[in-house]
Amino acid sequence: MSLTTIAENIVKILQNYWQIFLIKGVGITLLLSAITVFFGAIFGSVLAFAKMSRFRIIRLPVSFFIELIRGTPILLQLYIGYFIVPQMLPALGMSDFASISVALIINSSCYMSEVVRSGIQAVDKTQTEAARSLGLNSSQTMLKVVLPQAVKNILPALGNEFIMIIKETSLASTFFIGDLMTSYLVVKGKTYLSLESLIIVGAIYFALTFSLSKLIGGFERKLKTSD
Repeated sequence: MSLTTIAENIVKILQNYWQIFLIKGVGITLLLSAITVFFGAIFGSVLAFAKMSRFRIIRLPVSFFIELIRGTPILLQLYIGYFIVPQMLPALGMSDFASISVALIINSSCYMSEVVRSGIQAVDKTQTEAARSLGLNSSQTMLKVVLPQAVKNILPALGNEFIMIIKETSLASTFFIGDLMTSYLVVKGKTYLSLESLIIVGAIYFALTFSLSKLIGGFERKLKTSD
């Protein structure tokens, strides 16, 4: 097949199925990614504080859970979230999208917990000592002194996590939930043009991640300037 033919097929596919790629596929992918990163950051922060707890009864189980999730394939976790969790909690009536979202959130939370923990621990200890010398208790020190400085370390990593999740959502197409890779499967089934459909999807993924990486890079430079 010549490059000219491939290019012509790509143009035809975009003319007939652009809504499937750009509206449904991109929309579901960005929605799933945003939900995952938002709740992943919240639960990841909870896990990070639990892992830093001075109580072993809290710290050890949380540390084991984080290592378990980080040490197993995300596709395996998606299968568990899709097939097993709804059976264990039938009363919730979880949709396919919700099941996949929960699995991705759990995975992201464990990775984000390490980002949050390292961001907090990167704050100079003298800041904590100075706050305590001024009469602030441990909670006040964390909220008013440590966390505001740690946020600058965490936000760029949060943006990078968003980019990673966009790419990882491609695995969700295994369960046909309407994301960008699902759009590829739909269009391929209609046109029988696998290569051309893959090229379109690849270009869209690249456009999304490249644009976001540039935005994050600019944000990081602003943070460094403010320092």
